[in-house]
Formats: sequence, C-alpha cells, structure tokens
Amino acid sequence: MTYSAPRFAAYRRQDGVVLFIALIVLVAMSFAGLAIMRSVGSGVLVASNLAFKQTTTAGAERGIEDAKVWLLNQSGTVLEKDIPDKGYYSSWGAFDPMKFDWNTVPGVVSLGADSAGTTIRYVIHRLCLLEDKPLNATGQQCVLKSVATATGGGGSAGGVQYGSFNLKTTISPYYRVTVRSDGPKNAVSYVQVIFD
Repeated sequence: MTYSAPRFAAYRRQDGVVLFIALIVLVAMSFAGLAIMRSVGSGVLVASNLAFKQTTTAGAERGIEDAKVWLLNQSGTVLEKDIPDKGYYSSWGAFDPMKFDWNTVPGVVSLGADSAGTTIRYVIHRLCLLEDKPLNATGQQCVLKSVATATGGGGSAGGVQYGSFNLKTTISPYYRVTVRSDGPKNAVSYVQVIFD
C-alpha cells in the first residue's frame, strides 16, 4: 500500500478568492439595501404630503360654512355694495382671488388656525360685472338664477287642478366663495363654491 500526500495544495491557492468574492457580494447587498430604504423613505414622504394636502382641503370647509351663514343672514339691497371688512365684493372684477396676495389685500376674512394648524381665509364675490350697482342697472351683467313658481289657478274637479296659473319669477345672482387654506409643511389649498 502506498501512501500519497493529501491534496491540500490545490485548496491553498483558493484561500483569498472566496473572501474577495464574499466582500463584493456584501458591498452589492449593502447598496441594494440602501436603495430600498431610500425608496421606502420617499414613499412615506409622498404619503405624508398627500395627507397634509387633504387636511388643508378639508379645513377649507370651515370657511365655506362661515361664508354661507353670512350670505344667508343678509337681506334686501345690502349685497348690492362692497363690504370689504366682511370679505364681500359686489362684482367678480374686483380682483382675481387666485392671483392676489392674501396677506396684504384688505377685505379678506381670516378664521385663524384650527387644531390641525390650518389657517382659513376667504372672499365672496357676487357674480356681476359692475360693482356697487343693482341687478337691473344699465350695463349690468350677472350670472342669475331664475325660479318660476305657480300661484293661484283655475277651478278644480275631483281634487285635480286645471286652468291657468300665475307665474311668479324670482331672480337672484350667484355668489362665488373662494377659500384659501394654509396648512402645515406649506400645504396650500384653494376651494371655490358657488351659492345662489
């Protein structure tokens, strides 16, 4: 029986190669992990920005309701004239609410900040061309709502009315409420609603 030397010589030549390949794989996996962490971080950032935007848009509802209550409490010819301290303008041409500086223009109603840190401001425009003029003024052009209601009537037979009706027409202008809502992280939303 002859004894041969072990075959360790072939293995000794590969000692550093496995370590070198393992280090390359480790570096590649580290870069992949960093890329995944950055993409997850970006997704969280986008989701939080969307949440802030939705919060500011939802906060604008408070301004819409405040303006609606104010409009409903006005009567007669009060709304034919500008009322800047209440944020009301009798024409749409007073200024463009999307372009002016909300911080410096007089006649913007500010409701302050709510519990979410959202500041609400609004203006109201009567949708008429000429300011400080009634609806029937010469040259006045308005976006109007016309409602005809039937009054009176002819005779009746068996509970069914027939004959002619008198129509009473009520004409009223439309009003545009523009609300600017400033929220956390510089989120800004504009909401416009038209009332009659």
